[in-house]
Order: sequence, then structure tokens, then C-alpha cells
Amino acid sequence: MREHFDVIVIGGGIIGLSCAYYLTQEGKKTLLLEKGELGEGASTSCDDMIFLQSKKPGIMLTSALESLRMYEKLVADLPVDLEFESRGGMVLIESEAQLSHMQEFVRKQQALGLEVELLEQREVRKRNPLISSHVLASTYSSKDSQVNPLQVMRGFVKESTTQGLIIKRKSPVTSLESSGPFHWKVNTAGGDTYESEFVINAAGAWAPQIAALTDIKLPIRPKRGQIAVTEAIPALGKTNFWSADYIVMKLSPDFAKERDPLLNSLGIGLSMSQAQSGNYFLGGTREYVGFDKVVTRTALRLILKEAVRFFPALEKTHIIRTFSGFRPAPDDGKPFMGSVPSQPGLFIAAGHEGDGIALAPLTGYALTQMILNKPLSYDLTELSPARLGL
Repeated sequence: MREHFDVIVIGGGIIGLSCAYYLTQEGKKTLLLEKGELGEGASTSCDDMIFLQSKKPGIMLTSALESLRMYEKLVADLPVDLEFESRGGMVLIESEAQLSHMQEFVRKQQALGLEVELLEQREVRKRNPLISSHVLASTYSSKDSQVNPLQVMRGFVKESTTQGLIIKRKSPVTSLESSGPFHWKVNTAGGDTYESEFVINAAGAWAPQIAALTDIKLPIRPKRGQIAVTEAIPALGKTNFWSADYIVMKLSPDFAKERDPLLNSLGIGLSMSQAQSGNYFLGGTREYVGFDKVVTRTALRLILKEAVRFFPALEKTHIIRTFSGFRPAPDDGKPFMGSVPSQPGLFIAAGHEGDGIALAPLTGYALTQMILNKPLSYDLTELSPARLGL
């Protein structure tokens, strides 16, 4: 006997769990299939930021702003402490060329409603005397926030299972078949078979492997990010910090050609966020190395060198842990959220790259509304899988 569900979600990271949460809130009988353990992909191998300033003006920024509002509601709705805070963020600018680039970037973000401003060098030093004197200017936004991804996932699991979610760990999907519109059969490596009207591919960096089961070529590649974690130390300031190169390497890598070629080859742009425990997450790299999860001495040495260059006070701080993870990076820089037009009942929620934590609530809510055939108050057409001609 084959067990039947309204929706099957493939992938147990923060995106898949968000989809499951919102679906069960709507009374949908939902099954979540995870090939390993929940969150063992990117969701537990990342920092804690809801970093609005890194979002490209347009659909990515407007989506992140909406998702932040959803996080503020989840703080009250989920039965765990999400460790949500809005400390704000500063993007540290080192050169006139970076300043010119960031001025235009900030102007566009302001036009879309992000509260962000540019600070002159004197104001930067006034706000934070620990920042190196070579920093020329900085952006500042009070809206940059953070959340503990583990706690968010725990909250989603606890509330969703209360509402009837079934979770199957260590259940790799081996086949995905349609016998007609809105009728899907999913087989797993353990020999189990499940049926549903709807399937959501939320498998992150592994989403192309799931897509290939239905002959879809999904242009998402794993992009390795390496991170170092410091011992617990006093805060280096009231906000979290990034170098302008972090923005450049994410959105305009050609802009960084004058940097050290090794920094460019590893895609290094400094990010620094402090958890409630007092530990700083220092990142990161952006590397296309397949599914190689090795943490390299070269990358860590350069990340730490960058951190000390901006904050000399870090020089004698101990590193207690290092890790790496795979961002699911789409070729065009935009995630996939929506249905596959040629395969009724099949949806994709993947390709968020480094924005998965920030966009998780919006993604889960939006996919649920689409499955319910209810209108959204914002237009996500630009993120539809239909742009692939499927």
C-alpha cells in the first residue's frame, strides 16, 4: 500500500522546512524527505545573517525586505527562541573606486525602501574606533539582522510536526515519476513509495540531481564557503561588519580585478557577525570546487588576515572551529521559486546561494500560496522556473 500525501517536500534544510511549516499551517498533509540529517547541507554550514545590504536592488532586495517582516512574526509564532536581533550592519569601504561603486548601489537600495546611508571616515571612526584607520568610508543600515539557523529549523520542526508533518530522514529520493497532472510517485533508496498531488524540490545544492529525475537541467552549482569561528570575545562594535569586497565578489566580481589574484581566485570578501554567545563568524570564500568540503589553510589564512587588517584588535584572538558548506548558486544569480509549467504539480524552491537564511520565510510562504492557488501581494514571476523554458 502506497501512502498518499497532499505535498511531498524533498530536502530538509531551512528552505524545505519553511515550506513544510507553512503547508502544515494550512492543513496540508505533508511529507518531508531528507537524504541525510536535517540541515546537514548549507543550513548548518553558514553564518547567521539576514544581510539586506548584500541584496541586489530589484527582486532580491524587495524579497528580502518582505522576508524580514515574516521573521519578525515568526519570533512570536514559533515555540523556540530564534535568537533574532536587528543589530544593523556596516560595509567598510577602502578606496575611492569602491566608494563610487557603493554610492550608486546605496542609491538604488534607498529607492526600493531600504534604510541605508553612507558614512564619512570621521563618522566611521566615531561610531567604532576599533576599525582600522585606513577605512575611507562605510555604509550603515539599521535593518541588517541575524537569526540562529539551527533555532529556526528547530522551531519549524517542532511546530510542523505538531500540525502533522511526517519527516523521513536518511531517505534519498531515487525516482520521481508523474502518471498524469498532479499525480506524483516518489521512490526512496529504502524501497518506500509515496504519492502526492504536489512535489517541492528544495534540495539546495543537490536540487539539480532531483530535477534530473524528471529530465530537467537545473543550472545550480555548489559554491563552497569557508568560515572560521572565534572564541567568545567582547563585541567589536554595536553592528556586524563586511568589507565592500564582500559585495563586489558576490555581485560584481569583475570589479575586483585589481586585488590580490589569490583573493579573487578564492572569492574572498570579509564578513563578520557575532552570535549571542560572543563568538564571531569570520568568512568567507566563494569557490566552485564541486562537492569538495575540505577546509583549506590558504583560504583560512587569507580570511583571518583580512579580519585583522580591518580590526587589528583581532590579532591575538583564538580560532576555535572552522567549517565549510555549499551555497546552491544559480547561474543567473536568482533563486528558483515556483512551478514547472510543463510538469503540473512539480515546484522548485532552490538556488538561493547565500540568501537561504534571509529568504527562507518568504520562500516557504510563497510556495504554499502557489500550491493553494492563492494570489501573492508581490510579484515573483522573475524567479519562476519558467524562465528556463521548461
